[in-house]
Amino acid sequence: MKAVNNTNNNWRDAHNNDAGLPAFLAARVDRYYEARVQQTWAGGHIMMGREPDAQALHLSSNDYLSIARHPEILDAMCTSIRSDGNGLLMSGIFLHGDACPQLLLEDRFARYMGTEASVLCQSGFAANTGLIQSIANAQTPVYVDMMAHMSLWEGIRSAGAKPISFMHNDAEHLEQRIRRYGPGIVMVDSVYSTNGSVCPLQAFADVCAAHDCVFVVDESHSLGTHGPHGAGLVAELGLGDRVHFRTASLAKAFAGRAGIISCSRRFQEYFKFEALPAIFSSTLLPHETAGLAATLDVIERDDWRRTRLASNAAYVRSSLAGFGYNLNGSETQIVALEAGPETQTIVLRDALEARGIFGSVFCAPATAQNRSLIRLSINAAMSDADLERLVEACKAIRDEVQMWNWPSTRRLLERGEGRSRTRQAPALIELPEAA
Repeated sequence: MKAVNNTNNNWRDAHNNDAGLPAFLAARVDRYYEARVQQTWAGGHIMMGREPDAQALHLSSNDYLSIARHPEILDAMCTSIRSDGNGLLMSGIFLHGDACPQLLLEDRFARYMGTEASVLCQSGFAANTGLIQSIANAQTPVYVDMMAHMSLWEGIRSAGAKPISFMHNDAEHLEQRIRRYGPGIVMVDSVYSTNGSVCPLQAFADVCAAHDCVFVVDESHSLGTHGPHGAGLVAELGLGDRVHFRTASLAKAFAGRAGIISCSRRFQEYFKFEALPAIFSSTLLPHETAGLAATLDVIERDDWRRTRLASNAAYVRSSLAGFGYNLNGSETQIVALEAGPETQTIVLRDALEARGIFGSVFCAPATAQNRSLIRLSINAAMSDADLERLVEACKAIRDEVQMWNWPSTRRLLERGEGRSRTRQAPALIELPEAA
């Protein structure tokens, strides 16, 4: 096995001493450095590999539609900063008036998502924790997909509710759990951020309707990228009237810093005066609101970005599957290479970065123990040359990273797939002149 890349001496030296903490806390901090940094990472850091150079291919960003530097969006934000500064800096519960930009944007998001109302929050994390805290309590069974985002789990904890997990994307297992514990709240992601798998929303909507459950769908990784003009997977499947709440982080395809909840008009009022993150956090800044309004213009208009993104992602998935990688059911722009143990993921990270490919390391607690991975986030701006560079690098490193011995590869081979697989990659969609 390749030795761990210990290029993090400055980082290690800066963390050799605590700040005179009491013994009980110092011992807890020490356990992290001893168990993970020293024993597992051999004194390096799994998140800190090489420094990317100007030619690096960055695949760690959630800017799927490649709009983070769009001139229309930046101009809207700059104009707002010059005219409004940072605004009044107050909790959102004080916002009112027919001309309030944030309230107008909430109405616009509601129309966009095909719902009665929406609430803008400080982040996707605040949206999820605030929502669950305002709809669940200690008596509420909350059914949650075992791969659901950590913010949903934290919402359950903050509500004092009972979390009841079910197997990933398994509607039958969910129904078994509901029959045992009774009606409650069901929470899923439409697209799972760890491996890019897609929730069978229709099947889950059927279970929720049959058992009188509240259905919550986190659309963080499908809002903007899926559905009519990017309105999300729920809208694409025509399930808007069967999903009680949709949440999303607007730090993904919307390339901003906020969260959104779709809801009824009556619930909108209730949430703002019941959810603790809504009450005790400052509202969005004026330039953030202006930027999101301009972003919505671009996302609604530029359907070619979704087309190119889907084409790029399909090409990468098909190519990597053809090389024998187990992509764990990805059907989206999120492509995960699951090396398994963290030491092996460091080897994978170093092999990719040596070839100028920089993805995101996911490890516990973002994944289960010994199921760490490198996540590659495909985007709409990737050229044909970028795509070939990526797939050729993944092809070249298979023996170097011992891909054939990964637990995920062995699972694939046990299902009768893997080495013999020879898929034809789909044709790429041409980038428009506007790109």
